[in-house]
Amino acid sequence: MATRDKAITLRNLPPEVARLVREKARAEGISLNQAVIRVLEAQLGGRARTEAVHHDLDALAGAWSAAEAAAFEQALAEGRRVDEELWR
Repeated sequence: MATRDKAITLRNLPPEVARLVREKARAEGISLNQAVIRVLEAQLGGRARTEAVHHDLDALAGAWSAAEAAAFEQALAEGRRVDEELWR
C-alpha cells in the first residue's frame, strides 16, 4: 500500500481556479479537499476512490408540480405500509 503525505499546501491559487473548485464541491456536495483530490486524480489519470456522481436525471429534478409530487408521495406511503397480519 502506498503511503500518503498528510498535507499539501497550495499557494497563489488563481482566483478563477479557486472559484471552479468551490463550484465543483458545491455541485457534488463534497468538501473542498475532496473536490481538489478528484480534479487532481482526473488530470493525472488516477483512479477516483469515491463514488461516481451521475447527472443523467438532473433535467427531471423539480419538474413535477406540487400536486404531482403529493400524489407520488401518497403512492409511496401506501407501498410502505406494513400489514401487521403478514408479520405474525
